[in-house]
Amino acid sequence: MLTVYGRADSNNVQPVMWLIGELGLDHRRLDVGHRFKGTRTPEFLAMNPMGLVPVLKDGEDEPIAEMGAILRYLAARYGREDAFWPADASARAQVDRWAEWSKIEVMGAFQSPIFFAAVIAKPGRLDRTAFDAAVVKFDQRLAIAEARLGRHAYLAGDAFTLADIVFGAVLHRYFTMDVARPDLPNVTAYYERLTQREAYARHVMVSYDALRGTV
Repeated sequence: MLTVYGRADSNNVQPVMWLIGELGLDHRRLDVGHRFKGTRTPEFLAMNPMGLVPVLKDGEDEPIAEMGAILRYLAARYGREDAFWPADASARAQVDRWAEWSKIEVMGAFQSPIFFAAVIAKPGRLDRTAFDAAVVKFDQRLAIAEARLGRHAYLAGDAFTLADIVFGAVLHRYFTMDVARPDLPNVTAYYERLTQREAYARHVMVSYDALRGTV
């Protein structure tokens, strides 16, 4: 059985849980991190010296840390018929390209500068000038996705892949938090399709109320 260490409302845990749901894998998830604490114990640090979630334990194999590494491991080991992460080197490189872009450029531009600032930070801490600048920067990233999704059904092409797992995991919070959003018909339609996926609804469309004003 797979064991995932990390809370359900962690932005880095949600892509892992989403893929596990898509693959239909037997698993358990243990609440670790944030209000649950537990990331600085000797036992956890032995699995991930960085003290961060998610961590995946698959049977007696060595624990795996880092969201991207876990996603690739799950797709390579349990994906069927090239699902999520194709075997072809060229196709795989395109998936990796968009997955890395989503993690570094999209998630990085959203999570701390926007979501943390407006939702997780305690009231009164918001730097409006910095926040507005962050929204402009994030909108520029979404404009790239908007153009891409105008040409393809999914981020890396016409098949649903790990790139969508990483990119799509950001969108629920973006579309449900209080922030000005530009007109993005392709991204909006894409997000609406994702919400129809059972695993997305279960593992990504998760309440983040417990995070509000906690830091």
